[in-house]
Amino acid sequence: MLLIMSVLLIALVIFLGGGVWIAFSLMALGWLGLHFFTSIPVGDMLASDVWSSSYSWELTALPLFIWMGEILFRSRLADDMFTGLSPWMQRVPGRLLHTNVVGCGLFASVSGSSAATCATMGKMTLPELKRRGYDDQLVLGTLAGSATLGLLIPPSIILIVFAVATDQSIARLFLAGVFPGLMLISLFAAYIMIWSWLNPERVPAAEPALPLREKFRRSRRLLPMLLMIVGVIGSIYTGIASPTEAAAVGVVLSLLIAHFSGSLNWSNFHEGLLGTVKTSCMIAFILAGASFLTAAMGFTRMPAELAALIAGYELSPWMLLVALTLFFIVLGCFLDGISVVVLTTAIMLPMVEAAGFNLIWFGIYLVIVVEMSQITPPVGFNLFVLQGLTGKNIMQIAKAALPFFLLMLLGIVIITLFPEIVTYLPEAMTN
Repeated sequence: MLLIMSVLLIALVIFLGGGVWIAFSLMALGWLGLHFFTSIPVGDMLASDVWSSSYSWELTALPLFIWMGEILFRSRLADDMFTGLSPWMQRVPGRLLHTNVVGCGLFASVSGSSAATCATMGKMTLPELKRRGYDDQLVLGTLAGSATLGLLIPPSIILIVFAVATDQSIARLFLAGVFPGLMLISLFAAYIMIWSWLNPERVPAAEPALPLREKFRRSRRLLPMLLMIVGVIGSIYTGIASPTEAAAVGVVLSLLIAHFSGSLNWSNFHEGLLGTVKTSCMIAFILAGASFLTAAMGFTRMPAELAALIAGYELSPWMLLVALTLFFIVLGCFLDGISVVVLTTAIMLPMVEAAGFNLIWFGIYLVIVVEMSQITPPVGFNLFVLQGLTGKNIMQIAKAALPFFLLMLLGIVIITLFPEIVTYLPEAMTN
């Protein structure tokens, strides 16, 4: 086993360091494992696995949710959210800083993408908050941290990838992400409040209060967002629609919202479709490579032997989680979240199952850890997005995001101590 691991690890470093695409790297690793360490015909296995991983019905939801996010990314939804939320935030400690947290949480619930959430909300809130004199570091930190909610709050693209890679229910994973997502929003909001109480001189004075009628009038601009949430998540939770059908509902609703907001034109429609095809093909190709690598690793027996080796150390579940968390954070410093999930599934699942972890719970845990990696240099995707929006040094942005990294780490501790936060809704749906 040590020989196989050494050969494949060296090969992976060479492939990734040489700029080979993730999908090709995964397929090449599978080919090396089968060709040199088994007698299985590589060509036949590659063809069957790539095909079988490409026609999954569950995978159909992926391009639909991506298309929904692409449409909304080009609409006026972020502008409407800021206008609708800001009047209610003036009397809360931290004031308009909460629009980053709540706005990202809302947009994440209809986009499914961390990068799209960061870019869309950043374009709207960064100039407004800077103009009003809010602390630059905290503005960057709240946006970087809160945008990662796009990976967790359903409909999450990475949860679909995890579900397909591990043969879990997409609907159950979506439901499992609801309470942890609300928990992280609460932790972020609590941090902003505490920081504001400790640093009152760094928070701008509240703007003149608006009449209650005016607040409600502006809040009407949140109705399209709420309609999207009810249409997509509500249809899944009530059993009216499967995740794939709910994704189709989301696409129709997003097109209607873009049309009635006046932001739907042929250029945006074409760009949204093109972006959807590019992203969907990239993810589907990576999943195909991961499926082949998973099958290849199974024939080499490396995952089972590795799980048995770790079991021989008799690590407690807590120690195993600590080790896995460190491993995923380090890996996430160099790979994007989807690649981390598909690259590690084949090796990690046997030992996770042997340790007695619920796979739905583990999926949410893994996504939160991947969220943390989105704001860690050198390859934190949200850091790059914010660098493009602000022109600031990436290490300066990472420093601003550090408190939110630690809050997500606290979130992992909380769901480990109280796993019902993750499992309650999926179990309630089953019952």
